[in-house]
Amino acid sequence: MKDSVIAIPLEKLMEQLPDNYTLADRELIQRAYRVAEEAHREQKRHSGEPYINHCLTVASILADLRVPPEVVAAGLLHDTVEDTSITLNDIRRDFGDTIAVLVDGVTKLTNLPRVSRAQHIQSPDQKEGNEPPEPEPSTTLGRKQDLKSETLRKTFLAMGDDVRVVLIKLADRLHNMRTLGHMPESKRKRIAKETLDIFAPLANRLGIWQIKWELEDLGFRYLEPEKYKEIAEQIQEKRSDREEQIETIKATLEKLLANNNIKAEISGRPKHIYSIYKKMTQKGKPFDLVRDVRAVRLIVPDVPSCYAALGVIHTHWRPIPGEFDDYIAAPKDNFYQSLHTAVIYDDKRPLEVQIRTQEMHQNAEYGIASHWRYKEGGKSSDKSFEQRINWLRKMMEWRSDVNDAQEFVEGMKTDVFQDRVYVFTPRGDIIDLSAGSTPIDFAYHVHTDIGHRCRGARINGKLVPLYQELKTGDQVEILTAKRGGPSRDWLNPNLGLVKTQRARTKIKAWFKKQEDEQNLAQGRAALERELQRLGITETNYEKMARELGFKVPDEMFIALGCGDLSVNKIIKDISETPQAADILEITAPTHDQKSSTDAVTVVGLKGLLSTMAKCCNPMPGDQIVGYITRGRGATIHRQDCPNILHRKDKERFLQVGWGKAERTFAVPVTIKAYDRQGLMGDISNLLTNEGVNIADVAVNVKQAHADLKLVVEVRDLAQLSRVLTRIESLPNVLEAQRTKPG
Repeated sequence: MKDSVIAIPLEKLMEQLPDNYTLADRELIQRAYRVAEEAHREQKRHSGEPYINHCLTVASILADLRVPPEVVAAGLLHDTVEDTSITLNDIRRDFGDTIAVLVDGVTKLTNLPRVSRAQHIQSPDQKEGNEPPEPEPSTTLGRKQDLKSETLRKTFLAMGDDVRVVLIKLADRLHNMRTLGHMPESKRKRIAKETLDIFAPLANRLGIWQIKWELEDLGFRYLEPEKYKEIAEQIQEKRSDREEQIETIKATLEKLLANNNIKAEISGRPKHIYSIYKKMTQKGKPFDLVRDVRAVRLIVPDVPSCYAALGVIHTHWRPIPGEFDDYIAAPKDNFYQSLHTAVIYDDKRPLEVQIRTQEMHQNAEYGIASHWRYKEGGKSSDKSFEQRINWLRKMMEWRSDVNDAQEFVEGMKTDVFQDRVYVFTPRGDIIDLSAGSTPIDFAYHVHTDIGHRCRGARINGKLVPLYQELKTGDQVEILTAKRGGPSRDWLNPNLGLVKTQRARTKIKAWFKKQEDEQNLAQGRAALERELQRLGITETNYEKMARELGFKVPDEMFIALGCGDLSVNKIIKDISETPQAADILEITAPTHDQKSSTDAVTVVGLKGLLSTMAKCCNPMPGDQIVGYITRGRGATIHRQDCPNILHRKDKERFLQVGWGKAERTFAVPVTIKAYDRQGLMGDISNLLTNEGVNIADVAVNVKQAHADLKLVVEVRDLAQLSRVLTRIESLPNVLEAQRTKPG
């Protein structure tokens, strides 16, 4: 699936620039181009094209958004500080503070702040979408992941100060996605996933539909190539029929609206592949049912005409119940406005209709960037623009309190990128929360003290558990204690009691006020209990603390106690070490021994028969090497195997690595509980929802006490920890832990 590379010459970029750019603006952009061209002169992209083409395309995408000239100039220069010998001071001297701030905002970090690591100069091939082969040691990979998170954090923080930074970042990512086919598959998948998780939702938050849909389709194309191809081919098969139907529908609508003196510009609304896929998965519908939904868009002169057109359409065709949304009276949280409806058309099949004004359409396509388009046309949207910026800053008000970069990025995903729900206080005030929020999130949003003293909640007058997710329209009443504070369980992600970073930050701040001694004791007890529960007996706390960035174990225990560090993160880190398989494998792996060879990938020799060497019995995580035998394919040995170290015929050695074949481990678990009806059913349903198979079960009930012994098949320690925590949260369960050997 190769991408065509289309170079954009400088002349074409200059033609794209908005008409209101002055001669000085155009000279600024030409000067920026000359500096970028000279700086990137010897550099190439993975596609083989000159690197300057990427800079020109980024500037071209920005010019289409009609942004101010300094943003287009920064788009041309956005990689110079990161990839060439030009420094930020050079940019500031030659182009001024504004462009220097914009370039700095999108420049990747090459060193982690507050972490000592070897300095290195980054080559142009180390950009996103152009990275060198990743080093193998897990500590280096972890550091690299931290670096990516710190870079994203830096961009988001800059976005809070100047939204133009993120427009350059989105344009940069969009062109990288358009040329992603030139990258190795592993990097394609990682970059595509990051695009769907972070950059497409970010474009949506800013209301820039033009960039959002293209990022989504490109991300989906590389993350799920088979599904993408299947939907694309099915769309193509029916394209001519659909276009013919849309033309007929447009003609009918034009005549109907003209008869009612309503002027309207009517067009078929394109259905994007990722939105079709999401509709298929969310509604569980096959492609045929999703494809049959035709969609048109009406652009009318003013707001009264929107409602007049809606009335005419509803009078002429029967509306489909539950399919009408008025986003003009109640705009979406990203300021999107439009009327949405669906009717049964003349052929008895559904027809989706969007109705909006030209200004609403510009706003929907270009979002926050439409601010500059309106100014260009002589209008001013400064008030609306300031509302958007203040809204973004309010959603990110916790940002200065979170020091951990990965936690910061996760917080952006929950508090900023997710869809919103609108709920009511008992007084009728509307509270805007991210989708998936719980009563505790609501309580902290209303007031920090109400959050601390929250002990229960009523939704629409009924008592509900604190982990229940809120829905738009719910009326929420918080039940509080007179004094007291939050529970540490609220910070346990396995229990799902708190979803927003805003609430988590306030809960952690409360615990930070507690004495360090108390935090140390509680943190140590929590970690020791979890390790004991997982059957991990030998633990080097000094080494563990150092790997997590603490000088001594006591600092780690205090961080655990106050909630800055979670036990889950420690268990996740342990589960990613080469020793994790040894910790889990008390019994034999649940798959046949022969299947373990399926987990070996022989580099450069696909399909070659491979077997595990019995002399050293390599396990996943070991450093391994392949040896070509006579007539038996390749034998896989540990690299420190004596039989390999003494071999002289080095030409028969093969480079091999562990592949991605999923492997599970049979782990015995003991559950103690007060017996009740449905207990085993609840445990079974919980494990099924977690994707965990029960290999064996034995139940012993004595005097209302139930002693359950299960053998569960888990992928890693992190999954085992999550499962045990969730089982312990079931009613009547006293404890759930890994069965002690012997």
